[in-house]
Amino acid sequence: MRLWLSEEERRPDPAPARADARKALVAGTIGWLVVAAGCFVFRDALDAAGLGWCLAAAIVGVALGVLGIVVVQVIRRRARQSRDDGSGVSA
Repeated sequence: MRLWLSEEERRPDPAPARADARKALVAGTIGWLVVAAGCFVFRDALDAAGLGWCLAAAIVGVALGVLGIVVVQVIRRRARQSRDDGSGVSA
């Protein structure tokens, strides 16, 4: 087994996979919403067990998911505008 290949022996790097971050963020945010609803329903039992912080953690997860969706949308919009302008610089 060789650990190093010369440039002539190397195969070209594969093209990057295209992925839609919005789908992952929406799925994660919905998951956190479900957890938050469950924590809200069982709030008294969670407090008795010393796990009252779970509701706060779920709310933070929802907030970060929404923030992530907004950031991805802004990045996509700016990329689309720069593509449409052809200048590559957004004002």
